[in-house]
Amino acid sequence: MTTRCGFVALVGAPNAGKSTLLNRLTGTKLSIVSPKAQTTRFRVLGITMHADAQLLLVDTPGIFAPRRKLDRAMVAAAWTGAQDADMVLLLVDSKAGFTAGVRSVVDGLKGGGRRIWLVLNKSDLVPPARLLPLVAALNAELSFEETFMVSAANGDGVKAMLDALAAALPEGPYLYPEDDLTDLPDRLLAAELVREQIFLQIHEEVPYACTVETESFKELKDGSVRIETTVYVGRPGHKAILIGAGGQRIREIGAKARAQLTGLLERNVHLFLNVKERAGWDEEGARLRAIGLDDPA
Repeated sequence: MTTRCGFVALVGAPNAGKSTLLNRLTGTKLSIVSPKAQTTRFRVLGITMHADAQLLLVDTPGIFAPRRKLDRAMVAAAWTGAQDADMVLLLVDSKAGFTAGVRSVVDGLKGGGRRIWLVLNKSDLVPPARLLPLVAALNAELSFEETFMVSAANGDGVKAMLDALAAALPEGPYLYPEDDLTDLPDRLLAAELVREQIFLQIHEEVPYACTVETESFKELKDGSVRIETTVYVGRPGHKAILIGAGGQRIREIGAKARAQLTGLLERNVHLFLNVKERAGWDEEGARLRAIGLDDPA
C-alpha cells in the first residue's frame, strides 16, 4: 500500500477561520476558537488520517502588523509554519474579501517556491456572483495550484478539499502513530482552554492583555488530574475584571474550561485558576517560551 504524509500549513489574516478549519478537519477541538481576531498565538499541529494519507495540519497565528514582542513572535511563528510545510493553504474570509491584511499575506507568500492552494472560507455567507471576482483578483496576484470554496463552520466543501489534499501529499511513511491527534502537550492544552474561555466571556481588551500558564499538572491515584494555572494580566483593572464580583467571573471561566478538559482528557479534572498582575509580560522571553513561542529577540 502506498502511503502519503506531509505538513499542510493554514495561513491567512486574523479571523479567516484557520482554527475552525483545523478542528473541522481533525474532528476534534485542538485549536481554540473565538469570534475575536488574533485568538491563536502559536502553531498547533492537528493530525488526521484520510485515504491512506496522514495530513499534518499546522494552524498558525493570523498574520498582522506586529507591535509588541508577543505580536512579533506570533507573526514569526506563522511564517515559520508556512516555510516548513509541504503545502500551504491560504485562507481568505470570503465575506471580508481582498483586504489589506490579505494582500500583506499574499505578498509574503510570493517568490517562496511553495505549493499554495487558495481556500475561500465562509463562502456560504456570500452570493456566488461575488466569489468568482474575488478568486480572479487573488489569482492575478499569486498563482494557486487549486482553489476551494468552503465553510469551516458547517463543513460545506471541506470533504472535497480533504480528498484533494490527501491525494496531493508526497508519498512517504507516516510520521506519527495513526491514532495521534496532536503533539500539543496536555499542559499547554489546559492553558489554552482557559484562555479560550477568557476570550469568550470577557469583551474588553483583557483577552489580548493576558496569558495563561499551567504551573502544575498532576495525575492522582484515582485516575483524575489536578491542574493549576496562572493567568497573568498587565494591569490591576484587568485583574479585577477577570475575577469579577465575589469571584464569580473566574469561577465561570474555570467551570467551562474544566468541562472542556474533562471531555478531551477523558477523565475527571480538578482545575484551579490563579490571577496575577505582571506588567510587561508580553515583552518577556520567558512568558513567550511558556506558551510555545520563540523569543524574536
